[in-house]
Parts: sequence; structure tokens; C-alpha cells
Amino acid sequence: MPRPAYDLVLHGATSFVGRIVAEHLIERHGVGGELRWAISGRSPERLQALRVQLGPSAAKLPVIVSDAADPAALQALCARTRVVASTVGPYALFGDPLVAACVASGTDYCDLTGEVQWVRRMIARHQSAAEQSGARIVNCCGFDSLPSDLGVHVLQREAKARFGAPFERVRARVWKLRGGFSGGTIASLLNVVDEARRDPELRRALTDPYALCLPSQAKRPKQPEVRLPEHDPAAGWVAPFVMAGINTRVVHRSNALGGMAYGRDFRYDEAVSCGPGVLGRARATAMAGALGAGLVAGALPPLRAVLQRFVLPAPGEGPSPEQQRLGHWELRFFGEGAGDARLALKVSGDRDPGYGSTGKMFGEAAIALARDRGRGRRAGGFWTPATALGDRLVERLVANAGVRFEFLDG
Repeated sequence: MPRPAYDLVLHGATSFVGRIVAEHLIERHGVGGELRWAISGRSPERLQALRVQLGPSAAKLPVIVSDAADPAALQALCARTRVVASTVGPYALFGDPLVAACVASGTDYCDLTGEVQWVRRMIARHQSAAEQSGARIVNCCGFDSLPSDLGVHVLQREAKARFGAPFERVRARVWKLRGGFSGGTIASLLNVVDEARRDPELRRALTDPYALCLPSQAKRPKQPEVRLPEHDPAAGWVAPFVMAGINTRVVHRSNALGGMAYGRDFRYDEAVSCGPGVLGRARATAMAGALGAGLVAGALPPLRAVLQRFVLPAPGEGPSPEQQRLGHWELRFFGEGAGDARLALKVSGDRDPGYGSTGKMFGEAAIALARDRGRGRRAGGFWTPATALGDRLVERLVANAGVRFEFLDG
């Protein structure tokens, strides 16, 4: 087949996070260099305006007009590139046609979704066709769920090297988190609430830690879950983590896709560290209460309308460039195995987690997918970041995205 015109097309480039990804690609690769890339979206005016905002070096950046709701335009887009990197969310509302087009054309695809119900639907609907066409579909390539998925991957790789076996139990704790939410993220979260309210079967699926695994892919040991404040010997008092609902599902899918690489009895959970003592307990209690209240408010139309009008950012709004620069995040992974097998891993990033850092991580994931043409390349199908890209992506994040992986074993 003829070589596509582009290695990578950033679709939804004029979205809030899309602009951040485009800035990272311009800074790293410019235009007309080794990486052949373009931007895409439905509005030619907004795409041209973005090109101007990116500066003089972007003057010749190719622009492709392609509406996410136009199947013919999406098929034409897929024919021109190796990889489509999509920031068009909520994906459950706007993502189906693009995934279908990539699967049909054998084009690789990655996105930033944290919508477990949508990923589940896409796997059920397109896995067989993706295997036949060779399209590699890699969801969840932002803060949810790269740090979790790759953090467990790196920790388990080291456990096998040091102790001869993976850890049976891994606990992920959010140690530091400074950043904000954009209107697009809020819209995605509220859409999940809407779908779950209408669909009892979906509500049951969302409580299943193996929601992204086929029934034959896991032995299904009972999984721990932090729902209320509790004490952790390594992290003090902990509270529920809002992203655990997608991150844990991605990690369990990685284990399943890897042939139970973490073990058939592998157990994993995530929570937010709130510190020790009475103050830590008070923080954990307040955080758990706030999360519960937020979910209730999002499910009740009158309260939700008030929040959307007066409190929550609208789509297209988000943290300022200065807030993104000053943001940072740190997760710690505590592994426990047989005997005295113990090890901790710190994974950290240098920008606002959901935007400044996600923009860099997503750009590197898309480039890694576009350039992964050698031995070890995965076949078509739905993959996780750890199973599709693994150590190659870890190396890229460390080199180019301000992410660090450090073992804490003294």
C-alpha cells in the first residue's frame, strides 16, 4: 500500500487540550521535519487561528478539515495518516465514528478518554474487526491512565528482575496533585453519570474492576477498593480517588492482555494519601464527603444546573498557562510479594496533571505509536498503553515529557 502522507494527525486540535498537544509537537518537532504531522478539526477558521497562535514555525503546518460526525470525511482522514490522535470528547458522545473509521481502514488510533463505559462498548463492537484490519486502538493515554498503567508495568518488571516473580499486591497512592479541571473533562464525567442513571446494567458494569476484561481473561479474585476513609501503613489516612474507576480497569486489562503477567491473584487499588494522624483523618473524611456530594449533585438535575452555571468551567475553558506550568503530580506504588519482597516506585510529572502534563504525555504516546514499526509491534486490536507501547513509551516520557520513574528502596 502507498505510504500515508502523515505519520500522525492530531484530531480535535482546537480543543483545550488539543492546543496543548499541538504546542508540544511544535516545540519538539517543528513542521516539515522527520515527523510528518497535521492538525484536524471541523472548523477551518479555528484551525487557521490555531496555526497562527502556534507561531511563525507553524505557518506551513498542514490543516485537514474533518467533522467527527462525517463518516466519509473521517475515512478520508484515516487514509492520509498512520495514526489518528483524538482529543474530541466526551468520547461517548462524539468518538464512535472515528474509531469505526480507524478500524475499517487499519489506521492506528489513540485518545485521552477516561470513560470506561465507552471503551467497553468499543471493545465489544470492534475488537474482531480491528484484529482483521490491523488497527491498533490505544485508549486512555493521558493522566488517566498512563501513570497508573505504566507505573504498575515498571514496578512489576522490576519485581520480576529482583525477586523472580511479580508482586501479588500493588497499592497506588496519589501523593501530590496540583492542577485544575477543564470544561471538557467535566462534560465527560457528567455524561458518565447520565448514562449510568439511565442504564442499570451499566451501573453494575461500572462497579466491576474487570469491566474491560473479557470473561475468559481473568480468574477474578476479589479486588480491594477504597470507598471510605481508611488508614494505610505506608501512606497514612487515604480517601477515594476519582480516577480509580478507570485506572484500575486499565491495569487489570493490561494484566489480562499480557497473559496474566502480574499473576492470576494480582490485586490492585488506588487512593489519595491525606497524611497521618488526626489531621490526615479529617482530610480523608472531608475528601470522601466532597466526592460523594459531587456525584450526588451531578446526578440531580437542579443541583447540576446550578453547578454548571456558577461553579464548573464550560467546555473550552480550563487552567491558564501559568496554572499549568505551576502544577505537578506524584503517585507512589507499593508492591508486596511473597516473603520479604517489597518495593516502592515514585512516578511524577512536572506540569498540571490533566493538561500541561497530559498534553506532553499524549503527544509522546502518539509519536511512539506512529514510529512503532519494528519487532515486537502489536497486532490489531484494542490495547492498553502498557501492552501496546510499554518500555518504549516510558523512555519517551522520561526523555521528553517531564515524567520520572524512581524506585524508593533506599
